[in-house]
Amino acid sequence: MTHGHKHHNHSHAPVTFSRAFAIGTVLNLGFVIVEATYGYLAHSLALFADAGHNLSDVLGLLLAWGASTLSRRPPSHRYTYGLRASSILAALVNSIILLLSMGAIAWEAIRRFNDSVPVAGGTIIGIAMVGIIINTITALMFMSGSKNDLNIRGAFLHMAADALVSLGVVVAGIAILITQWVWLDSLVSLVLVAVVVFGTWHLLKDSVNLALDAVPTGIEPRAVKNFLIERPGVLKIHDLHIWAISTTETALTVHLVMPGGYPGDAFLWEVCQELEHHFGIKHSTLQVEIGDSAYPCALEPDHVV
Repeated sequence: MTHGHKHHNHSHAPVTFSRAFAIGTVLNLGFVIVEATYGYLAHSLALFADAGHNLSDVLGLLLAWGASTLSRRPPSHRYTYGLRASSILAALVNSIILLLSMGAIAWEAIRRFNDSVPVAGGTIIGIAMVGIIINTITALMFMSGSKNDLNIRGAFLHMAADALVSLGVVVAGIAILITQWVWLDSLVSLVLVAVVVFGTWHLLKDSVNLALDAVPTGIEPRAVKNFLIERPGVLKIHDLHIWAISTTETALTVHLVMPGGYPGDAFLWEVCQELEHHFGIKHSTLQVEIGDSAYPCALEPDHVV
């Protein structure tokens, strides 16, 4: 019985994007403080809700930045995969905090429907327009890398979407100035909470799944299984596991039953290359067995882990 493995050079965010992460984080953190302050002064729950949303931008940028930095740390005797999985834990904590904060804002918005407080519509418009500018600038800094790097693409799409959310706050401010319907502030707050909760719920779901070693979204286990079975000389496979090492890297282990015996390093190299090319699985470990009935593999049954 033999087994082979192949380590690929893991792709990380280019060093040039470290500056983009730093600038984007500072800009958005500063804006969160300003927006929350003016939200309090203007009695605008919509600004508070958008500040919470922009706080998710800061946490999202820090998560992507931290994942990029930690992924470069070499493995140790205790952490054999390095600290790659810390990005999964950060995403889980991030999503829980955001859901709790959005719940508090939603509660206050509902309460204010029956106890309206005067809102400074002009202040809402001015602050939200600043948000549009900051989010757009930050998104543009990541645009060039969004095509080839999933981590950078996530940061780009997040910031671009938040520019649209800030636009919604501007619309609320204009509507309040025209109609004097201050309850629109609570209504827009609930809409913004729904947008944040929708995105955060997916983040929570994905981070929990990754923390439980589920197959990452975008990879179809049956397709991977069929691909491996179709390799020359492979009679059957078992003990297939696919899981995330981090929020950007995927690993695989599998037993290949090959009656002809060990096929050579070239075979293992080619299969690992194909797994990366077709499925984005960069860290594959393949164990080869000949299927000798005198020495059955204890991990062959599907219910055994």
